[in-house]
Amino acid sequence: MQVTVNGEAAELADDATVADLVAARAGGHDRVAVARNGDVVPRSSWTATRLAPGDAVEVLAPTAGG
Repeated sequence: MQVTVNGEAAELADDATVADLVAARAGGHDRVAVARNGDVVPRSSWTATRLAPGDAVEVLAPTAGG
């Protein structure tokens, strides 16, 4: 299925979940936040939240600066 991840088109398996996406795109990084179609997806829901064609997903990681 086709989704948008951080503004770029991405092809995922038809049964992909948020957890699958994070594992594939963020290397399973445990310090990321995910929003799907503008709504934050709680980490506790990642494995149960299936993605749908056309979803817009943002995977955000904190950065330090100064």
